[in-house]
Amino acid sequence: MTELSFVCTGVRADRYAAAPTLLFRLRITAADQAARVHAVALRCQIRIEPARRGYRPDEAEALADLFGARSRWGSTLHPLQFAQVSLVVPGFTGETEVDLPVPCTYDMDVAAGRYFHALRDGEVPLLLLFSGTVFAGAGGFQVQPVPWNKEASVRMPVAIWQEMTEAHFPGCGWIRLPSETLDALLAYRSRRALPSWQATIEALLATADGGEPPAPRARHFPGGAARPVTERTAP
Repeated sequence: MTELSFVCTGVRADRYAAAPTLLFRLRITAADQAARVHAVALRCQIRIEPARRGYRPDEAEALADLFGARSRWGSTLHPLQFAQVSLVVPGFTGETEVDLPVPCTYDMDVAAGRYFHALRDGEVPLLLLFSGTVFAGAGGFQVQPVPWNKEASVRMPVAIWQEMTEAHFPGCGWIRLPSETLDALLAYRSRRALPSWQATIEALLATADGGEPPAPRARHFPGGAARPVTERTAP
């Protein structure tokens, strides 16, 4: 058996990814430093361990929909599933380091997305649980499993998540709505000639608060002066 150990040495945002992606740096070490590992078909489940950090009052308020009131956190602060990814590790002898790419979502309907969005600073305690298949051996190769008890902990700075989401969704967030609700919003926007989704939501919020909805801004037609783009909105 080729015994492997795993350590996560850090996390960073992939600045060149087309979609939000975190890179977990893994150090993989063989117990027998002379053993040749031809490849590892690695699977990794990543969990958030919310009980392993403290929370400010405003963070606790934002997390109420996930864990309830702070007085109940002793029984509700359970681990959250963050991601499950796979990676083929190239061959090595003794020790190697690889990046584990983890695609991320900013969907507020996903518990992990809401959790990260609620945090203002500090670190996120994460647990990486490994499994998979090791191809090793000096002559030919042997096939053996990665034991289920292999794991690694890492504390990811909240600033890394914020940097990643800001790079892909600067100053914005995403809300998923049923088709019927979206159709109603489109009809409302059309009736009031509102120029953007932001103006539509602002008008609805102003009406709900008992105030006057903002006056619609003039739409620009071909030949008119274009309004500078100051926001990024959903299509």
